[in-house]
Amino acid sequence: MLKLTVKAGEYLLVGDNIKVVFTGGSANNMHVLVDAPKSMNIVRSTALEKYGMAADPGNEVKHHKDRELSPEAKEKIKAILMEERKRARREEAARKNPLQRYGG
Repeated sequence: MLKLTVKAGEYLLVGDNIKVVFTGGSANNMHVLVDAPKSMNIVRSTALEKYGMAADPGNEVKHHKDRELSPEAKEKIKAILMEERKRARREEAARKNPLQRYGG
């Protein structure tokens, strides 16, 4: 077992295609995002306990399909992603040409 101390925004890579992002938390809770292929079975321990299952292969907990996002939510997500890409491009341009920040 590996024990780590992480800060919000830091992430762990597990293998080639699993990313665990720590997004913050409080004294009693930790918020994480898990980016993994849909073929991976990711289950909370409390769900396993609820269904009386062990975390063994073949004991997959079946989940319901996510609800479709509303068009408004999709537009908001799109706007956030576009703004994030613009910010990243500006930062990259500033990194490549430091004088650009000062009008040079």
